This record gives sequence, C-alpha cells and structure tokens, in this order.
Amino acid sequence: MKFAIIGAGGVGGYFGGKLAQAGQDVTFIARGEHLKAIRQKGLRVESISGDFNIYPAKATDKPAEVGVVDVALLCTKAWNIPEVIEQMVPLMGENTFAIWLGNGITPTEQLEKAFGRKHVLGGFCRISSFITGPGHIQHVGVSPYIAFGELDNSKSQQAENLRKVFASISEIKVEIPTDILVGIWEKFIFVAAVSGIGAVTRQPTGVFRSVPETRKMLISCMEEILSVGRARGVNLDNDVVKKMVSNNVDQTAPEVIASMHKAILEGKPSELDDQTGAVIRMGRQLGIPTPTNDFIYAALLPMELKTRGRI
Repeated sequence: MKFAIIGAGGVGGYFGGKLAQAGQDVTFIARGEHLKAIRQKGLRVESISGDFNIYPAKATDKPAEVGVVDVALLCTKAWNIPEVIEQMVPLMGENTFAIWLGNGITPTEQLEKAFGRKHVLGGFCRISSFITGPGHIQHVGVSPYIAFGELDNSKSQQAENLRKVFASISEIKVEIPTDILVGIWEKFIFVAAVSGIGAVTRQPTGVFRSVPETRKMLISCMEEILSVGRARGVNLDNDVVKKMVSNNVDQTAPEVIASMHKAILEGKPSELDDQTGAVIRMGRQLGIPTPTNDFIYAALLPMELKTRGRI
C-alpha cells in the first residue's frame, strides 16, 4: 500500500518507519531540519522493541509531490489540522482514506467534514515516543498498539486490508474494535486527564497518582470527560474511569509524563486547547459542568498564551 505519514514525530516516525521497514511504499511529510536529516541520512529509530534505520527514506514538505495515496496517517499536533487538511488535498483520491492518530476528538470530525465519511477511519494508537534530534526518533515505553475502524462501526475491506498490513509487523499490536468511538474516547479520557493533572502539578504520573488530593482530582477530571462523552452518544461504560485508573494510570511507569505536560514544562506550545479546552467547550454545548477541567485550563492558560506570544 502507498502511505503518506503526515507528521514524522514520535508517532508518525515510529509507525511510518515500521511500515517502510515492512516494504510498504511510505513517504514522510516533514519539515525543517528533521526533513533535511531524513533525506540525507534516513530515519533512525531507537526502540525498546528493537532499533532500526530506514535508508533511503522518502520525505518531502510538499504533499503534491507524493500524489494520490492509499492511506494518509495524520500524526501532527491537533492545532495543525486545519492547515494540514488544505495541504493534503493532492493526496486524496477516490479510494484514499485518512486516519488521525494524535490526541484529541475534534481532528477526526474535521477530516470527516472536509473529505466525507467514506474517506475517514476513526483511529488511535498507544506508544511513548518522541523526536530526540533531526532524523532521530526514540521509542521509550508502551508496547506499540494501533486501532482503527469505520466511524459507523461497519465492516469494510479498506479497514481489513490495513489491518493485515499492520498485522504483518510483529512489534505492533493491531485491532479493529467493535466500537471505534469508544476506543477513541477511552484514550481521550486517559490522555486529557493525565496531561492536565501532570501539567498543573508539574509532577510525573508516579507522584500525582500517589498523593490523595491529586489522585482525587485526576478521577474527577476523568469522570467529567466521561459524562461529556456519554452525553455525545458514545457508548462508554459507567465504570470505565475505575478500570482506567486501576489498569492504566496505576500501571504506568512512575516517571512517565504526557506529551502536553512535556511541552508545557519545556515552554513550548501545547495541546491544552485541544484537550482540556475541548472538554470544556463540549461540556458547555451539552450543559455538562466541568469544574475540574475549568480549573486546569484556567491555571495553565496564561503560560500557554505567553508561549504562543499572545500576551
């Protein structure tokens, strides 16, 4: 299959790299020094499941040079999606479909609005990886997992064909869930809450989960997101927060910090508006109170605005 990996960071670099290693036709859409390094030296991935190099690697900052692809995997930050949608038009053919693999709910909805449901699969992944330098990705934790499916949960040949491609890669677990929206929202509950609590406390997971006050705050944050998701018609179980805290939060390596938390610590623009902010906006539209998320957003917003040069 022919793939365009839009955003060759920790997620796109790893999954796109494994696809290329498996013999798929992969082009990375990147920019700046990262693009230059991939073109000159290839893509180097250090991984807990085995290091590998993709050389030569196809990479460009001009999607029009790639032409129509079978699959576009979007792995950028959520705030880039409107710009990305404009740039990816040359990639989209009659049978092309796109999958958002980043954090957040709204990007998939934006893709569906731009290209139509037949050209979009719902998707999410689990991995802890990031760029450590131009052309260099480091996978430091979490066994690679990817899931996708039709937004109406119907079975399709395009989803099954892609599943077979990923299933041929032993290091990656792949799944077509019974309900893809449930999977997307379960990840969102976890990521948005852990990101928000981590960023506002400036502490890694092992610290904020062990302090009773911040553990309570984490659970409250998750329960608010659960209420919003259920109000939007997502078939989330009532006990999903209890299970997530026990099976995910408490099992996470104590030193782990989420990408939004990491960005805020480093003084970089973060996905605050696309995670905590999105929860608040959806809650207001539905009449669902989100006081814990309101507090997190208000506490972090001045730093976010300053980082973006808005104050």
